[in-house]
Amino acid sequence: MNVIEFTNQFNKLKTPLYAFALNLTQDKEAANDLVQETAYKAYKYRKNYQPHTNLRAWLMTIMRNAFINDYRKRKRRQTLNDFTPNNYLLNSSNATVSNGGESSILNKEIQDQIEALDANLRIPFLMHTQGYKYEEIATELGLPLGTVKSRIFFARKRLQTALKAIFQSGSVADIMD
Repeated sequence: MNVIEFTNQFNKLKTPLYAFALNLTQDKEAANDLVQETAYKAYKYRKNYQPHTNLRAWLMTIMRNAFINDYRKRKRRQTLNDFTPNNYLLNSSNATVSNGGESSILNKEIQDQIEALDANLRIPFLMHTQGYKYEEIATELGLPLGTVKSRIFFARKRLQTALKAIFQSGSVADIMD
């Protein structure tokens, strides 16, 4: 099949090709581009066409493959056309900004309860929370190791009881509301 015959056959099939392209793309401009791309590839590879076979099916296969390849290429790129003014930073960060009000109130309540402990319980407990080991606390305060451990244990228990009472009574919730 020579170029003139091929061109005549292609022109006869332009309407069904456009309809198929419009069905694939759902956009008139994109459909026109797809028909043009199909025409380019068909002329480029017309020597691969077997005469006396279904030209329409061959052209629609070229069109479908061109559409799929273009779709995959766009999917890989994931480009975003942003036409807004560049006054804003879109998706500049995924970090969320938290309100520290609630945590600061809770921390204040905990600190108040620690300050309310007796000095003999508070000092070993604070040293332990600062990272001192039991032996270091015992040496620093001149106390037996067992006494340091029990004072830290009792300080924890009293804090748990006091904080549980505060949270159940709702005084922290009342402050936050």
